Amino acid sequence: MTIHPTPQATQTTRPFVKWAGGKSRLLNHIIPAIPAGRRFVEPFLGGGAVFLNAKNFDQYLLGDSNKHLIDLYTCVVEHRHEFIALASTFFDESYRSPERYQEVRHAFNHERDVMVRSARFVYLNRFGFNGLCRYNRAGQFNTPYGHPRQVPGFPVKQILAFAEKAQRATFVHGDFSELMRLATPGDVVYCDPPYLDRDDSASFRAYGADGFGVARQGELAELSRELAARGVPVVISNHDCRAARELYAGAEIITFPARRSISAATGSRGNVGELLAIFR
Repeated sequence: MTIHPTPQATQTTRPFVKWAGGKSRLLNHIIPAIPAGRRFVEPFLGGGAVFLNAKNFDQYLLGDSNKHLIDLYTCVVEHRHEFIALASTFFDESYRSPERYQEVRHAFNHERDVMVRSARFVYLNRFGFNGLCRYNRAGQFNTPYGHPRQVPGFPVKQILAFAEKAQRATFVHGDFSELMRLATPGDVVYCDPPYLDRDDSASFRAYGADGFGVARQGELAELSRELAARGVPVVISNHDCRAARELYAGAEIITFPARRSISAATGSRGNVGELLAIFR
C-alpha cells in the first residue's frame, strides 16, 4: 500500500555537520512514520538529523561505517567544551584559502590524536565542497576545497544541542548489519543507506572507498524483514524507484517529493521521488 502523508510543520534541531543525503528537509515526513519504542537504533547515522529529532525514546544506539564521524561525535559528547575551543580556531579568515585547506586536509589524513583530527574534520566539512565527505581508495579524505565566499559560521549551538541529546546515546563504529543485529523487541530501527540509482539517473554513492552496491541493498532489505519478524520495526529511506519497490516488497510504502542539492550542476538539482519502506 502506498500512503501520501500530509506533513505538519515542526521546529527542528539541525545537525552541526553537513552530510550528503541529510534528512533535515524531510523530517516532517520521516518523524511521524517512525513507530514508538524504547530505544532508537540508527545504523547509517550520517549528520544525525533524524536522531536529533526523534521523540520519546529512552535510549539511542547510533552507528556509522565512517570512523572519523563516530570519533567526532564521541569527542563532542565526552569533551564538548574542549572540542569547541579547539575546533573554533579553524573558523578564521586565515583558513579561508585553497592552500590552508589542503594543509589541514593533509594533516587530517595523518593525524593520530582523535581530538585534533575531529576538530579538523569539522573544518573540512564546512570549508569543503558542498559538504561532501569523500575518500579515495586508500581511505584518505579527498574532498576538494569549497571556495566559501566568507568564513562559515562555527556551529557552536548545534554542537551543544547534539552533545545534550547524545547523553542518552551509545555510538558504535561498524557495519550496518552488526548494529541491526543488536536490536531487540522494544527497539525501532531507522535506516538511511546510500541510495539506489533513480530510474532516470545515477545517485551519489561515494561515501567511502568501497561504496554500497546492490548486494548490500538486498542484504539490508532481508535483514529488515528478519527484524520485523522478531518484533522490531524497521523504517528505510530511499529513492522511489523500481529497484526500491522490488527490494521492499511487502513493506508499507510512503512516498513524497524531496529536493536534492548534492549535484555540482545547478540544473540537475530539483525535486525527486522519495520513499519510506516500513517493515513491521
